[in-house]
Amino acid sequence: MPEQRNSPWTLDTRELGRRPGLSRKFERVVEAQHALGVEGVIAVPKGARVELDVLLESVVEGVLVSGTAVAPIEGECARCLDPITAADHDVEVEFTELFAYPASITEETTDEDEVHRLVDDKVDLEPVVRDAVVLALPAAPLCQEDCAGLCPDCGGRWADLGPDHRHETIDPRWAALTERFRTDRDA
Repeated sequence: MPEQRNSPWTLDTRELGRRPGLSRKFERVVEAQHALGVEGVIAVPKGARVELDVLLESVVEGVLVSGTAVAPIEGECARCLDPITAADHDVEVEFTELFAYPASITEETTDEDEVHRLVDDKVDLEPVVRDAVVLALPAAPLCQEDCAGLCPDCGGRWADLGPDHRHETIDPRWAALTERFRTDRDA
């Protein structure tokens, strides 16, 4: 894990102590260092303000971190391709993660990617929040729940076209006859 001593996402656990049962609450607003999600589809944009409400609890094997994160999201509607802007939508996620103490049984018996580790008595919340946000974001984001999407023939937004919108289609097997019997008044 890269050292992030000055990162606002990093919380120092030294004041918490190592006696199980001790806890400490943090409220912090941080800036997203990278987009959290899939850019161009749906994500918390880089530079967005992320509100964190975190509880650190000392347990036998490490520090249990639980809390919520709230952040604006931006993306594109999967049906009509209109932008989903930060002013319209927020994502709120809950997370709970164990950060193992160095030389604890948990640290010794788990792989590095299974359980987070305390590094210099600090926890880095960015990967925990990123994972929670990615799992909470919809695979097919919508600008509105009842978004009708686009007309497959002309590409217009159904919301703008109205209920009477339609396209006359002629079965391709009859198209040659239509051309043959076309009169001057049809043109």
